[in-house]
Amino acid sequence: MADPVKSPDVKLPVDAHEHVIIEKGDTELLATLGYKQELRRHYSAVQIFAVAFSIMGLLPSIASTLSFSMPAGPVGWLVASVFIFIVALAMADLASAMPTAGGLYFWTHYYSAPKWKNPLSFLVGYSNTIGLVGGICSIDYGFANMLLSMVSISRDGNWSASRGAIYGTYVATVVAHGLIATFFGKVMPKIQSICIVLNIGLVVATVIALPIGKHENAPPVNSGSYVFGNIDNLTTWPSGWSFMLAWLSPIWTIGSFDSCVHMSEEATHASRAVPIGIIASCGLCGILGWVSLAVIAASMDKDISAILDSRFGQPMAQIYYDALDKKGALGFMAVCAVVQFFMGLSIVLAASRQSWAFSRDNALPFSKFFRKVSQYRLTRYQPVHMICGVIAASIIIGLLSLIDNAAANALFSLAVAGNDVAWGVPILARLIWGQDKFVPGEFYTGKYFSKPIAWTAVIYLAFAIILCMFPTGGPDPSPDDMNYTVVINGALWGGAILYYMIRAKKTYSGPQATTMPEDEG
Repeated sequence: MADPVKSPDVKLPVDAHEHVIIEKGDTELLATLGYKQELRRHYSAVQIFAVAFSIMGLLPSIASTLSFSMPAGPVGWLVASVFIFIVALAMADLASAMPTAGGLYFWTHYYSAPKWKNPLSFLVGYSNTIGLVGGICSIDYGFANMLLSMVSISRDGNWSASRGAIYGTYVATVVAHGLIATFFGKVMPKIQSICIVLNIGLVVATVIALPIGKHENAPPVNSGSYVFGNIDNLTTWPSGWSFMLAWLSPIWTIGSFDSCVHMSEEATHASRAVPIGIIASCGLCGILGWVSLAVIAASMDKDISAILDSRFGQPMAQIYYDALDKKGALGFMAVCAVVQFFMGLSIVLAASRQSWAFSRDNALPFSKFFRKVSQYRLTRYQPVHMICGVIAASIIIGLLSLIDNAAANALFSLAVAGNDVAWGVPILARLIWGQDKFVPGEFYTGKYFSKPIAWTAVIYLAFAIILCMFPTGGPDPSPDDMNYTVVINGALWGGAILYYMIRAKKTYSGPQATTMPEDEG
């Protein structure tokens, strides 16, 4: 339950009194959606924004997906980020109207036709869970590679990590995130605020250092025509499709704004804070990402193949090394690693809240166990069981990284495909079946723009899902170059549908009210 409202006999400072009023309003709004307040509301609008912005972790995300964005550079990023921002606007409309941790599957159930309510909301909930857990895997796997690339740099490229070493580092990272999310819940909003400074500071430092901090053997600064007009097609796809595949970098990077939705029940003034967090994180990441890629393209060696096949195992590490030499590269990669570590922490936070909400509605196996919120002093108001659940799932799915590079890359696309389905279905359901049921919240794109924005978002998301299924090297991939996203996601989506038909159809009936009549009064 939320912290009790203070006694009226106690004199409160004005700002504290306003906080109590807002929290009471949030609790009442949540009750109208059928849920009692079980988590602590202590995230401001800035801190809700910080959760999503931290997960996006701009420079580390660009570093982890640089092989995708290389062919199209800042132009590809800019085009893709515009479409992603349109999706954010469509989601913000829904989030402001009904701010709940379940969000996407809740909206799907509310807006869908009676025949499709349960199966579609069940599929969306599972797809969102898969996408968020996939996000944990890809972020922490990227962190493991980044951390070990620093060891390689320190040894002048004469050492490279084995798959076992990468997986071991990955597991240690995931477990550390689970422990921090469990025992440091009270200070997590402050940690998120610090992440804003770290992320923006790293971008500013990189943008300044790469062009002007060059040593004597550094590559020359590239021309504007190269930065914004050059397309290096390193695939056997046509150049146009290669340009589209470069969108995978911004799609993955600016791909966690739904985390604001999953923090709804811990936000103060949620109907305003959540949509602001969605739009601000998406917009700022898009702009700063474009600037960062422009500077990277201007400062890097034109031999892209040498960068992608870097002896350090990390293309961004090679770019820092070429421009700033060994000490500069180590310094920047260390900060990148710190930022990426906090990215993983933030997405564990969001994934545990979404999965907790889904188990609250009796959708996951062992829901009675996972839905419990801790009442112990150190972990109070934390869904500890569910945090452990997403950590265990991440460790198991992360085993894919032991197979080969193609399987490891599937961790990235797993997050994209799962989340895009989860984002697109509720927006489509509102357009097809629920337009008359839609009641705008405090944020609304307007009656003339809301529907066109939503249709554009749905069409783009359908394209993005198809895009992330394609082999990135060409139309005739070898087993090592194959994109296994369609296999992995297909199996997970198929498993969710099969589980629904066999068992969950009898137990899952959509969102379950947890409020008592007196809670709503």
